[in-house]
Amino acid sequence: MKNYLKPALLIFVVIVFSDLEAQIKSGYDFGLNLSTMTLNMKGLSSGPEISAGFHFGQIFEIPITENFTFQPGLLFSAKGSDYKIDNIDVSIAPIYIEIPVIAVYSFGSEALKISIFTGPYFAYGIDGYKIESGGEMKSISYGSHENNDLKPFDIGFNFGAGVNIKGLQITTQYGLGLANLSTSADATIKNKVIGISITSFFEAK
Repeated sequence: MKNYLKPALLIFVVIVFSDLEAQIKSGYDFGLNLSTMTLNMKGLSSGPEISAGFHFGQIFEIPITENFTFQPGLLFSAKGSDYKIDNIDVSIAPIYIEIPVIAVYSFGSEALKISIFTGPYFAYGIDGYKIESGGEMKSISYGSHENNDLKPFDIGFNFGAGVNIKGLQITTQYGLGLANLSTSADATIKNKVIGISITSFFEAK
């Protein structure tokens, strides 16, 4: 009996994986970021102004049940904010590689579905710029030392809603950063982003 158990289990796994792979959809995602980076420094909060950025990448849709799907992805995402500190205009615009891990509940017909979703995201700063006094643009320095501009790793939570019209998904979401990105012990910087996305899904091959 044991001699047949391993081959039978292997065949079962292959069948299940093949069936799941046939149902997986992939989509190209692009959209707009309206972001702020809240700044609290030595107990004094600076009101950030909204900065427009972009995001683009690939999203996968993995069915769990008839109404629930799992949507992991890989995105390039530009965030940032503008500040006025001591009457000096300051801007910062980090660019991240971001991995959203989203659980989606959908209802409706094949032609039109309404969805709500939530889940964490993980991001790592790879590029970006800052504009300080004098208007000179400089590249952002990532690291944990006080000489660096920002810590590179960010983690947060996304939640939002959308519609899917025959495979074209339009969503709006709010991303709340949980990590303190400041390299100074006297300051706190966190990402907050309103995102509007369009994703075109197709069958993954």
